[in-house]
Amino acid sequence: MTPSSRIALVLGANGGAGGETAAALVRRGWTVRALVRDLSKATRPDFEYIQGDVMDRAAVVAAAKGASIIVHAVNPPGYRGWKKLVLPMIDNSIAAARASGARILLPGTIYNYDPAAHALIDETTPQRAFTRKGKIRVEMEARLEAAAASGVRSLILRAGDYFGPRSTTNSWFASGMVTPGKPVKTILYPGDKGVGHAWAYLPDVGETFARLADREAELPAFARFHFGGVWDADGTAVVGAIARAAGLKRPNVFRLPWGLVPIVGLFNETFRELTEMRPFWREPVRLDNRRLVGFLGEEPRTPLDVAVRETMRGLAVPVAEVGVAPRLQQAA
Repeated sequence: MTPSSRIALVLGANGGAGGETAAALVRRGWTVRALVRDLSKATRPDFEYIQGDVMDRAAVVAAAKGASIIVHAVNPPGYRGWKKLVLPMIDNSIAAARASGARILLPGTIYNYDPAAHALIDETTPQRAFTRKGKIRVEMEARLEAAAASGVRSLILRAGDYFGPRSTTNSWFASGMVTPGKPVKTILYPGDKGVGHAWAYLPDVGETFARLADREAELPAFARFHFGGVWDADGTAVVGAIARAAGLKRPNVFRLPWGLVPIVGLFNETFRELTEMRPFWREPVRLDNRRLVGFLGEEPRTPLDVAVRETMRGLAVPVAEVGVAPRLQQAA
């Protein structure tokens, strides 16, 4: 790959995974084009913004001209419209990659799997999704793998639940555990006691994508890696980090009232989709990152307390001075 070809088209540059990946690519000398519907949100002077909609195939194909990679990090907000929007969007990226010769980079999720069947997931684990969102995710990856057979290269980096300074309302961290713009008074945790959960700090995910992009030529046509991220072995590590960052000595920690979610879901599509996520908080699902570490030599990893503090700052959640070490006392 020559320096002149280091152009990345980023779909979802105003989001979490897309924004952090774009920032990491710029740090590593890439030129980033960001396709956005609203140019009033073009806030980064180091990005080249192009107005357009990911649902418009012609716009995506035109934006990808001359690009070496296409970061497909766009999702419908609040889990709404997945059935109608997600697959057409990935098809448009495949068409753009076919026309430009670029490789598609896709942030993957754990929703492709049955959490009761596999506690540790590697790249060869069979994908047997049981949720609507998971089945769509499986189909997305199947379309990428099929396209690779006809010359459209792709890379999937699978990670746990995202959190970071650019977290969106699609994230559990920003939509439940803390409230953007408000002090932490209580912490609402979705998981069962003692059940492990996988988290992924977005700047680390973005940096990993950028390092993989730098070595794109070494990858097979269809590549898949798993990102280990933060493994919270019993559901207390992230809660404790939030409490320390907020300076809470005795935080009130409440479990999400899952029994009420289906009721609200009768009137709200976001909550209807969230209902299906319950098993991922009742069973431990950990990602095996040995293939990634073997290829890169290491996985970028920010210390948990630093990551949580930076996430809260990015969400305008007040943080305490460094050095506060509260004692955790969970509510029943």
